[in-house]
Parts: sequence; structure tokens; C-alpha cells
Amino acid sequence: MEGTINKAEVLIEALPYIRKFYDKTIVIKYGGNVMVDEGLKESFALDIVLMRYIGLNPVIVHGGGPQIGKVLAQMGKKTEFVEGMRVTDGETMDVVEMVLVGKVNKEIVGLINRHGGKGVGLSGKDGQLILAKKMNIYRRKGDGSPPEAIDIGMVGEVASINPSIILAMEERGFIPVIAPVGVGEGGESYNINADLVAGKVASTLKAEKLILLTDVPGIVDKGDQLIRTLDVGRARELLEKGVIMGGMIPKVHCCLDALQGGVIKTHIIDGRVEHTLLLEIFTDEGIGTQIHRGKGA
Repeated sequence: MEGTINKAEVLIEALPYIRKFYDKTIVIKYGGNVMVDEGLKESFALDIVLMRYIGLNPVIVHGGGPQIGKVLAQMGKKTEFVEGMRVTDGETMDVVEMVLVGKVNKEIVGLINRHGGKGVGLSGKDGQLILAKKMNIYRRKGDGSPPEAIDIGMVGEVASINPSIILAMEERGFIPVIAPVGVGEGGESYNINADLVAGKVASTLKAEKLILLTDVPGIVDKGDQLIRTLDVGRARELLEKGVIMGGMIPKVHCCLDALQGGVIKTHIIDGRVEHTLLLEIFTDEGIGTQIHRGKGA
């Protein structure tokens, strides 16, 4: 009987959050180990379907870097990175589009639909969802001369997001699953970092939350202790002091940009934990790190 009562208490704890987030949009960046581990993939799909059934509007933006790298390696094509961005020539862009849009996206949609959801796959080309422009990378030489421009090919940044197709799907109960491939003015394809796309989608939709799934517990301090909550000012301070390092830097910048763009709260959470989305959204303790605007913002 005690176990049954505990289950009821879990539901009661979730009730105020279900009420608070009912009919609100939650943008989720899906990437890392959660996309590779079979058990975590099932857990993610179940979380998404449950969120939709109780009245939330999840929007998924997914990555696929390891899958792209695997196919390129099978082709005997070397991968080069500059400032964390994959150098993308025409042949590589074809692989990126094939893997992200044709394989990874459809796998996610299939999982959601198998568990009773109504997932629909999209790329930035659908309804001109993601208009893109070429990303310019500059590297400082350190000798006082002007920064060196580096051409990394068909790597793009978001010029604008057209939300109409997402909003139309939400109204009909569908779950949009977006591959981060953008389209340029001439119809050319661009490979775009999934974190950047998720942040821009969340800002455009004025989402209640932006949640980034990662392979770490969240932001940690110098003693490797998890920081559960930060306001914008504190996050910028930790960036300046070098406490936030490496691959966490672009994720934090993504969160800060999203907050500035109108998102209410952002979260960086551990995708390696089963049902991590439910734990973050529907429990008092949460999981990972929350970044918010701060008082008076």
C-alpha cells in the first residue's frame, strides 16, 4: 500500500506544474548519448508523448553529429572542425542532409508515433522554416594583424525562423521534430548547429522553456558541484571567470540569447538520466541547471 501511496504523491507533486505549463510551448534540443542509447531513446519518446497528452506543446530540435561522422568515415572522407564547426563542402552537405533529414529525423518521429504521439518531421526547407546565411569564422593571429577569415563551407547561421508551420501543427496536436538544415536565399542548404536552431526557435515562439539535453549533469562550479540555478548576471560572470568552459560555453550563450529573445526559462540537463524531461519539468527538485532572467527582468 505504501508504494501505491507514493505513486499518488508523485502525481500530486506534478499537478501544479501540469497546470502551470498547460498549453505552453517547450522547445527541446535533443542530442548526445540520449540519441544513441536504445533505452534512453525510448525514455525520451515516452516523455515527449506524455507531455503532449497532458496539454504541453513540445517542439524538438535534434542534432546528429556522431551519426554524420560515422557515415563520412565509412565513405573514407575525413572530417575537419574549425572553432567547433564541421567544415562542410558540397559532398559533406549532401551527407549531412541525408543523415539528419532522411535518417535521424525519421527515427525520432517513428519512436514518438510508436508510443502513441503524432510526430511530424521537418527540415528548415519545409515551409522555409529556417532561413539561413553563411557563417563567417574569423581567427585571430595574435601578432596584431587583422583576424584571418576562414571558409568552412556550407555552415550557416539562422537568419530567421518562420513559425507558421510549427504553430499550425501545434493547433492540430502534432509534435514537430526539426532537423537543423537551413535554406539560403538561392535555395542552397546550410548545416547549422542544433543548439543555435533550438535557441532561435524558442525565441521566435516565445517558449515557456528551452531545454538542452547534454552528456553532463549541468553547469558545475570549480569544485565540480552542480549549480542548480543561475540568473543571467551570474551566468555571464561565470563565463568571464572561466568557470564555464569548453563545450558548455556555446550552450550557455544559447540560453542567454534565448532569454533575451523572450523565453521564460532555460535548462541544461543530463540526457543520460531516464525520464530526465519529466524530472526537470514536473518535480520540485528538478535536474540539471536552470538559467533565468533574474529578479526584475
